[in-house]
Amino acid sequence: MKEGIHPEYKEIKVNCSCGSTFVTRSTAGKDLHLDVCSKCHPFYTGKQKIVDTAGRVESFQKKYGRKGAINKQAEPKQGNKDA
Repeated sequence: MKEGIHPEYKEIKVNCSCGSTFVTRSTAGKDLHLDVCSKCHPFYTGKQKIVDTAGRVESFQKKYGRKGAINKQAEPKQGNKDA
């Protein structure tokens, strides 16, 4: 590698809004403050929730008849048949 053309690669401290801190290396040269890290992000923690706006999830389940749907209106009712 050529001398003098590469930025310095220093250790920095990363702080998350959840309180988690860790040390990494960066060319930024200053500490970072994050809003979301891998310890508090819903995707990585498994606590991801479906945000249902205007009943879209429910209407999708009704339309495509997924098993375990909230309303099972597609199934015929069992009862006395007058023949």
